[in-house]
Amino acid sequence: MSWFFFALICTLGWGCADLFYKRGTDEGDRYSHLKIAVWVGLVMGVCAFALLPLAESGMSPGELLRNAVRYSPASLCYIVSMVVGYAGLRYLELSIVSPVQNASGALSTVCMAAFFLLTGRIASLGEEFDALNLVGTLLIVIGVVALAFVEQRLARSERELRPSERKYRFGALALLFPLLYCVFDTVGTAADGIILDGEVGLGLGEIDVIVLYGLTFLLAGVAAWIYMLIREKKAYNPFARGEGSKGIAALCEEFGQVFYVYAMARKPLLAAPMVASYCIVSVILSRIFLKEKLKAGQYACVAAVIAGIVLLGISDGLAEA
Repeated sequence: MSWFFFALICTLGWGCADLFYKRGTDEGDRYSHLKIAVWVGLVMGVCAFALLPLAESGMSPGELLRNAVRYSPASLCYIVSMVVGYAGLRYLELSIVSPVQNASGALSTVCMAAFFLLTGRIASLGEEFDALNLVGTLLIVIGVVALAFVEQRLARSERELRPSERKYRFGALALLFPLLYCVFDTVGTAADGIILDGEVGLGLGEIDVIVLYGLTFLLAGVAAWIYMLIREKKAYNPFARGEGSKGIAALCEEFGQVFYVYAMARKPLLAAPMVASYCIVSVILSRIFLKEKLKAGQYACVAAVIAGIVLLGISDGLAEA
């Protein structure tokens, strides 16, 4: 299967995860984001242990520890970005949060391109981009970044119209959540593209990365569970009634994560912006299931991203022919 289909499946999986993250978010629960982190850590941890025998390095205890340390900068950036993103869902609509967050796809592509050029991994961008996938990537990047600006403008106007609503009470401060997500996710995505690269990377295989990230998130989930236990004097039960949306979101997250890793291992410069376009799936799903209204500008951005994905698909099909 080509990088394009891996990235496309990841895009759909993470778009669905966003929908259930929002459904599983309780605006009145200050620990809602930590409860989601517990669920994601649980699912990723189970998958990591299931895949551990398949890891390419063999993963002896010593190798596991060494590789965990080597991969920790990327995994920690991802974990911080995701938990910050979960917190932002308490204050902003999904159609606002997701596009602002995923401007990271464009930024991480720039960072990776600069690194690969400076290290001699590629002599020029022409080695990675033909005419079709260059236009397709530009359409996706422009669409996602434009959508982020459209959403910020809409957020400001919504706050003026409905200042009493809880999710707009913090004004511009609420936008710090998706912006912080964008920064940390940019670093994490760029690090993944470099780590998974066969020539200049750390020599970690796709399964290795999935396992290491899953184990790291498991530790983060345990830490979140212990923190809530200490603060609330009551153990959080992730299997309690009403917590199902968090579990479904975590399953969709891990599903997308597996395909993301394989896409990034093959074509990081093309996969990163395409995967970031999962915010388009989030926006469409938020319109269908959460009844969040979309404006003409949002639809234009969605159309641009879809056109870009189609061009990448055509380019990939021609390359395979």
